[in-house]
Amino acid sequence: MDKEIKRLRKDGRKINREVVKTERHAKNILIHMLHRKNFSRFLRVLGPGIITGAADDDPSGIATYSQAGAAYNMGFLWIFPIMYPMLLAVQESCSRIGAVTGKGLAAVIKENYSKKLLFMSVILVVIANTINIGADLGAMAATTQLFINVPFGILAIFFAIVITLMVVFFSYKKYAKILKWLAIALLAYPITAFLVGQDWPELMRNTFFVIPTINATTMYILVGILGTTVSPYCFFWDTSEIVEEEISHHRLSATGKNPKISKKFLKNIRLDNFFGMTLASVSAWFIVVVCASVLFRHGITDIKTAADAAAALEPLVQGFPNAGLIAKLIFSTGIIGIGLLAIPTLAGSSAYAISETLGWKEGLYRKFSKAIGFYAVIIAATFVGLMINFIGIDPIQALIFTAVFNGIAAVPLLFMIAKVGSNSKIMGEYKNGVVSNIFVRISFVVMTFAVIALFYFMATGQ
Repeated sequence: MDKEIKRLRKDGRKINREVVKTERHAKNILIHMLHRKNFSRFLRVLGPGIITGAADDDPSGIATYSQAGAAYNMGFLWIFPIMYPMLLAVQESCSRIGAVTGKGLAAVIKENYSKKLLFMSVILVVIANTINIGADLGAMAATTQLFINVPFGILAIFFAIVITLMVVFFSYKKYAKILKWLAIALLAYPITAFLVGQDWPELMRNTFFVIPTINATTMYILVGILGTTVSPYCFFWDTSEIVEEEISHHRLSATGKNPKISKKFLKNIRLDNFFGMTLASVSAWFIVVVCASVLFRHGITDIKTAADAAAALEPLVQGFPNAGLIAKLIFSTGIIGIGLLAIPTLAGSSAYAISETLGWKEGLYRKFSKAIGFYAVIIAATFVGLMINFIGIDPIQALIFTAVFNGIAAVPLLFMIAKVGSNSKIMGEYKNGVVSNIFVRISFVVMTFAVIALFYFMATGQ
């Protein structure tokens, strides 16, 4: 009898262990499923903000950050902690305007403010975008020449045609979801920064505690950094793309109507914006660090060609056969991939601004036959920008000049974004909060000061 009881007790303990093991396994499966579900939900949240963030580090941005690091070492790292909250506040405000009004930025300004101010803003952004398109096409062509012995002009024309066909005949949203992953090439910069070794305490001092030197020699590149980061085309693009998101999710029956929004929807927009702008800012900071660590240290202080810029990534592949070629390949993937993503954004930004100003039907969700004027602007902006590459302008200098011009064009637009975002008649209960308003206004003040200082130095011949 005792033996039977012991056997039963032993079997009971064994069964209990199996039950516990089964319960633990089931619990792990449920946790895994929950994590997958949360991750899938997170990926669904990422939309216009992450694409805008990737496009913000376009070839013009990469060239400007690279030149800043090569020419001035760590001297411009201090601007990034200032720009980051500015960028977050401005782009979140633009997204909020689109979400709440169901209209693009130009349409909102047209309905509520001076048409003269609207026309000035639209003209400036269209000129800035067209120059930017031309410079980006030139950079893509020059980068491709690192591998293919094809004339520069033919490559620039090829990319312009490919981009135009993709926008007109394919869904931008679908191929943007693929192209945005090419922004992973930007991870080459932080990896290289760690490989070459850094004096991290010194980097933090240069980033957060240094007293900046503002003079004639630094102001041009400073305005360029501001302009390529807090970029006018992103203002129009992000606002209008949020409207298209609302239409695709049936929150808005047609542009111009009152959308169905909720605090959760606005929270998702803020999250999308946060990750997109963080990606843009961190990538930009590492580009400056790497070019300072590699190019400046080796005496390359003036980036004249795509090969010069690509050389910053050579430590990443040091020891590999044909290390220089691999570095150029990684650099080219970033330039060409983000260029393919950014140029439709630039041309689309102009198309939204002009179409909303003139009252045309607009939107990438519409077919070509339903928005001929809108798509005509995209095509015209792309090919007018292309022509810039045939007037003898150096591609790298064109990229940096583009960033500077964007900095100038951003000033009146920031003023309007600050007014619209805080206007309760337009935004109702969803107007910008105190913190957001403060940083949008700081953005306007900082960029106005920088542009005025640049004009002063230019006027005095410095």
